[in-house]
Amino acid sequence: MRLFPLLGLLGLLAGPAAAVCDGPSFADEMTEAERQAAAAEAEAMPYSEGLFWEATRGDRRITLVGTMHAWDPRLTPMLDSVRPAIEEADLLMVEVTPEEEARMQEALAEDPSRILVTEGPTLPERLSEETWHSLVEAARARQVPGFMAARMKPWYLTLTLATPPCAMTDLMAGREGLDRMILDAAEEAGLPAESLEPWETVLDVFSSAPEDEQMEMLRLAAGPPDLQTRGFVAMLESYFAEETGRAWADSRFAAYRTPGLSRERADEIFELTAEDLLHTRNRAWIARLEETEAEHILLAAGALHLPGKQGLLNLLAESGWLVERRPF
Repeated sequence: MRLFPLLGLLGLLAGPAAAVCDGPSFADEMTEAERQAAAAEAEAMPYSEGLFWEATRGDRRITLVGTMHAWDPRLTPMLDSVRPAIEEADLLMVEVTPEEEARMQEALAEDPSRILVTEGPTLPERLSEETWHSLVEAARARQVPGFMAARMKPWYLTLTLATPPCAMTDLMAGREGLDRMILDAAEEAGLPAESLEPWETVLDVFSSAPEDEQMEMLRLAAGPPDLQTRGFVAMLESYFAEETGRAWADSRFAAYRTPGLSRERADEIFELTAEDLLHTRNRAWIARLEETEAEHILLAAGALHLPGKQGLLNLLAESGWLVERRPF
């Protein structure tokens, strides 16, 4: 089972702008025992701190940047730190290029059934009135009208609700995160860009969950919006402190407070979600990097792809690359 309410974290950070998503942080309400446990979990993770890295092996070099997928004013100086690598690299690799995004939009326009219910009962017919009312209010808070939410497939609506309402202003205004900022700077510098994977990859992960599991996750998505916002604020704090391992560990304790979700189930879902969305893709990306002939690659991907035993940095180190942290 996948815990879709964690997707905002797992994209790392499909996160919001700090100027909009501010206020209380979930990290401030954790108990001392929870803080110690989260710190211990983060400390046990290889490469649990740092967003800017360089891996070298022989004549080859990979500059890695852990990104956040939505805009924040604090990203601008981070981009300035990356500009020398943009000028020096032979190739930029990102999770998805604008060209792949365009192909995705074309495919979804041609076949809306990938994300929408085109036949059979819609969501309000499959959920209790109380649950559907909560979901409609949550969707409207994210500028999604109820009639549109009713036609979404369960996994797609849950994914939509993974971004808290406070993040929607910047997203709707087209203000994008460090990935796109790097892509724009690369285009200006004449640096070619390639996707690390086809656009279908992540959508296939989401949509492959059994229907009953999708419905369960959708019910959980109707949980307290204030908990989600406080969790995003905590995530932002960890990201700009370059504490990716701590962002992961803190989010586990936030999940423990989700109504209807036991601690054991949360742990199980956390591990399965990490395998689906992070580890499997990381291993595929490493294979792709090994096959790429470019001598110097600049890789920009969501920050949670970096830490951990199955993170990009440890996988590179195990493949004989010398991995060193760089200051932002």
